[in-house]
Amino acid sequence: MIEPDPNSATRAIAAAQAVQPILNLFTHIEPGGLQTNTTGPLVGMPLGVKDLIDHAGRVTACGSAFYRKKATETAPCLRRLEEAGAVIIGRTGLHEWAFGFSSENPHWGAVRNPWNPATSPGGSSGGSAAAVAAGITPIAIGTDTGGSVRVPAALCGIYGLKVTHGRISLEGVFPLAPSLDTVGPLADSVEHLAVAYRVMSGDQSPEPKAESLRIGVPQPWVEKAPMSEEVANLFEKALSELTGMGHQVVPIEIPDFGPSHHIMWAIAEEVREVHRPFRRRGESYGADVARRLDDAEKVTEAESRSGHDWQGRMRSALAEGFDRVDLVITPSVPVRSKTIGEEMIGEHHYRAVLSYFSAVVNHTLHPAIAMPLVGTGSPPLSLQAIAPLGGEAALLGFARTLESAGISTFAVAGSNSQKQGGDTIG
Repeated sequence: MIEPDPNSATRAIAAAQAVQPILNLFTHIEPGGLQTNTTGPLVGMPLGVKDLIDHAGRVTACGSAFYRKKATETAPCLRRLEEAGAVIIGRTGLHEWAFGFSSENPHWGAVRNPWNPATSPGGSSGGSAAAVAAGITPIAIGTDTGGSVRVPAALCGIYGLKVTHGRISLEGVFPLAPSLDTVGPLADSVEHLAVAYRVMSGDQSPEPKAESLRIGVPQPWVEKAPMSEEVANLFEKALSELTGMGHQVVPIEIPDFGPSHHIMWAIAEEVREVHRPFRRRGESYGADVARRLDDAEKVTEAESRSGHDWQGRMRSALAEGFDRVDLVITPSVPVRSKTIGEEMIGEHHYRAVLSYFSAVVNHTLHPAIAMPLVGTGSPPLSLQAIAPLGGEAALLGFARTLESAGISTFAVAGSNSQKQGGDTIG
């Protein structure tokens, strides 16, 4: 049960204004005096909203140099939240056009991670995740096409839910690749995550008891990851904790499953279609996104077909995996952080590293959740759980049991509870 607080939005606006010069989390902060419904499960709850989702009367900029759309209608996903009593306090910064994983935006400035402002909050929903991590809003809304909710949730030490494709309306949300795009919540607790998800989706399915689950660790996907030794060790400890809770944690072979060059091939047609009018007009893009759009332009019809064939194989492979287990589990990201301004993490481009465990899940259309683990550092290690299609309730139930057991929890960035370590993992 979320207790209403009539002053929380006012405090959140003040907090957002105070940290904006340091962290650059918002593209717009409401001046105050906002009206909201006085009934509903989110009465008075302050929200941050990614600046590519339409909100009536506000400008949607998509983190771009030139796009400025004053919305006349509110996207249904946001309208549902406002009808439930939530108060949108501002529009959060993002990777340009949501087409990347750092939120180092050349037009609006880099969004910075509250755990360490020299590091990226991840992307593309970096401002939304960082607003929650900084303790400004308990809930924020992002989008996820290749990990853009889960990657920043992981790097900022919060909860993030990527929903089954189509579960939440995409109307009024600027697209990246519509066949994969999803809208999802980021939050400071499983309860806040669950309420926001249920309001936006209308899904009221009861959470099944997460007892004695059969949990699969997918191989060779995990074995081949560009994972730091620290993350690998903490992940093994997390698996031991799950076994101690009574779950059966087993390796499962899903051959050839994982990220691939086919990712760009599969979405190139959609990306080109979205940006064709702007490109024909010669509009300005940052160097990073311009290169990715150039890459999309080079994809041939044969490569596009190959990309779609790859998607089919990945979907079949994961579906077969779920014939053997209830959930699939991985780290959310293979590393602890990414330094702003650095393109490489070790021997790999940061984009390939940060999206390693997330991007392929979008192509299979499955739901997944990112959860911070107690006592694993600052920011904490994040665990990703993936469920069968339509399995959001199962993910929330699983996350709730970890939270109740003290294995997963949120701590405001910089707080002692995570810096000093926890009682279980780590």
